[in-house]
Amino acid sequence: MRISKVILAMATCAGLAACGDSTGEQALLGGGAGAVGAAVVSADPLLGAVVGAAGNVLYCKTQNNCR
Repeated sequence: MRISKVILAMATCAGLAACGDSTGEQALLGGGAGAVGAAVVSADPLLGAVVGAAGNVLYCKTQNNCR
């Protein structure tokens, strides 16, 4: 059970690293990854989605290598 949580957390991190082509896609990818990550650690998935969406959009807008 613990190994599956680690794998899921790693997949979440990979999802956060993926930028979308538009701001909407970036928010959707980050929000999904944040919600899954929050569920893995038994936190509020809605809060995780909000933080993940904001974090991914911010990251993608400030990095020149996101495509």
